[in-house]
Amino acid sequence: MKVILANPRGFCAGVSRAVDVVERVLNLEKHPVYVRHEVVHNRAVVNDLKQKGAIFVKELDEVPDHSVCIFSAHGVSQSVKEIAKEKNLTIYDATCPLVTKVHKEVQKASNEGVECVLIGHKGHPEVEGTLGQYHNQYAKIYLVENVADVQKLQVNDPSRLIYATQTTLSVDETAGIVHALKQKYPKIAVPKKEDICYATQNRQNAIKALAKEVDIVLVVGSKNSSNSNRLRELAENSGVKSYLIDDKDDIDTSWFVDKVSCGVTAGASAPEYLVQDVVSFLQNTFNAEISELEGVKEEVTFPLPRLLKQRQKM
Repeated sequence: MKVILANPRGFCAGVSRAVDVVERVLNLEKHPVYVRHEVVHNRAVVNDLKQKGAIFVKELDEVPDHSVCIFSAHGVSQSVKEIAKEKNLTIYDATCPLVTKVHKEVQKASNEGVECVLIGHKGHPEVEGTLGQYHNQYAKIYLVENVADVQKLQVNDPSRLIYATQTTLSVDETAGIVHALKQKYPKIAVPKKEDICYATQNRQNAIKALAKEVDIVLVVGSKNSSNSNRLRELAENSGVKSYLIDDKDDIDTSWFVDKVSCGVTAGASAPEYLVQDVVSFLQNTFNAEISELEGVKEEVTFPLPRLLKQRQKM
């Protein structure tokens, strides 16, 4: 069997930063370190950080007052930040800077009384955090997940309207929703810069190229990872059977009957060692030949949170 790896794949700059923040804070703080929600959506990463001492919680009411807490890469609402202040928590904010960009767009719209349509998946932590940036008693923010939601949408003032997007969506899927919004509301304002993050777009472009070369695709990523799910869907939409796996133990060898080539990629929250474990499994099981597609070289890095940089100097 031929096995072809996509490029780029795996950790993006925002995920690398978030994981780095948790590890540094664990080494820096003498007190227990709490993390609100999974810092990134990957089972192996979260389990590793738990073993190193991180305590993951769903909400801040599980965190004792005056404790140390980290906000995940997905970001939080303004109300969560207020609760953190009331509890006198020491907060290290690992929110991805690209998510913060969307938050600022929504905050600006709220401050100016401009209504906002957010394209995203209901219940996703990033979406909850972004919705929670909008606080205007005279205007509203609306969540749409698909074109059907746009068709049902009724806004108060179509002349003062913008849209924003969850950063980890499919570029193709979002394009259809944006087109429907522009048709229904011709005056809707677009973000100054594309909301879907560079890493999401690069990985989606890479899997489209990969799908042309293989007859089965494995996407390494957890089930609750939005960007990993989009990669699997994109491969499937290209006509190639695709599976989302947490690690090599999820692989079913019956998938490979009559298959001669396999593509492997990883979502932005999946570490490279999981990819290499999958590659080793395929080599040992099918005597696979391994190659890699050329792709965009990512050189983006994000600075650490200000508080963490300050405390590391002390």
